Amino acid sequence: MHKKSLEAHHGMLFLFDREDQHTFWMKNTFIPLDMIFVDSAHRVVGIVKRATPHDETSRGVGRPSRYVIEVNGGFADENRIRVGSRVTIHLAP
Repeated sequence: MHKKSLEAHHGMLFLFDREDQHTFWMKNTFIPLDMIFVDSAHRVVGIVKRATPHDETSRGVGRPSRYVIEVNGGFADENRIRVGSRVTIHLAP
């Protein structure tokens, strides 16, 4: 929230304890974002593309996810990320 810019090829990773149907809104976000929803098997289960800044609509993909990656709007298309794409997540120890 409150993001006014995001460097290219950077993003925010949301980690959840378990898979569930997660939703996000853009109320306090100033830039359009792609939200990439990823399941426990590290497969993309859905994408919200170019979410509108300041929108209070709850956005989700209707499928359970364990991770959500937020990146600049257009990133998913530019990088050919689709439902079923495999995601590698490396977490620092």
